[in-house]
Amino acid sequence: MAGTDSTQHLDDDTPYGAPAVILVRPQLGENIGMCCRAMLNNGLQDLRLVQPRDGWPSDKARAAASGADIVVDTVRVFETTAEAIADLQRVFAATARPRDSDQSVMTPKDAAPEIHASARDGIKTGVLFGPEAKGLANEDVMMADTIIAVPLNPAFKSLNLAQAVFCIGYEWHQAGLDVDAWRESASTRDSIPATKQELLYMFEHLEDELDKCGFLRPPEKRPAMVQNIRNMFQRAQLTDQEVRTMRGIISGLVRKHLRGKD
Repeated sequence: MAGTDSTQHLDDDTPYGAPAVILVRPQLGENIGMCCRAMLNNGLQDLRLVQPRDGWPSDKARAAASGADIVVDTVRVFETTAEAIADLQRVFAATARPRDSDQSVMTPKDAAPEIHASARDGIKTGVLFGPEAKGLANEDVMMADTIIAVPLNPAFKSLNLAQAVFCIGYEWHQAGLDVDAWRESASTRDSIPATKQELLYMFEHLEDELDKCGFLRPPEKRPAMVQNIRNMFQRAQLTDQEVRTMRGIISGLVRKHLRGKD
């Protein structure tokens, strides 16, 4: 559909509070390009790729982006999902598959004001999207705080990657963002939410000590136990100070245990 003015760019204020779009192991350059186009349609620019199968940069992606060069030119590539979301403080996972998880599930329309509210509090957000063929793996979904599911015909829920990005981007764009309110809130907040990197370091610290003390047993139940523990902490939306306090508690308990063995 026509209607693109390649000489126009987003206003400098537009990206404030906009969620990052993270494509995990995308398969085709053309699909990445169509996602770039869908993003710019809705005022999104921060695209992150995790292990794109066909590599990056991609001439096919640029052609399919149909002029969304500002998105294509600023793509960042990561080796792992954890690295791609390290600086984010709230992460959503787009998936149509039912999951054995107690994570909250929202529609794109319900999630959009949540993303804006997070932005007004100075919280950086992102949305994970999985590979075209099979969607996000469970370990990727576990890193998210909330699942976004697009309500579709139950007999045919299939969306291509760019459609999924557009659905969520459109609802975010329609919900609107008061940039001045976001800046004022971000500059006066008392506490800073922990980044995903800080949370992952805490999880690794806690799980390492739980392994050492034999808590995460038997082995076949370990993945479910780890998922439950992580979900519990992610629902709490810990601040960076709370994460530091939690890590101090873990270290203190370990030191006390070691002294007791002497």
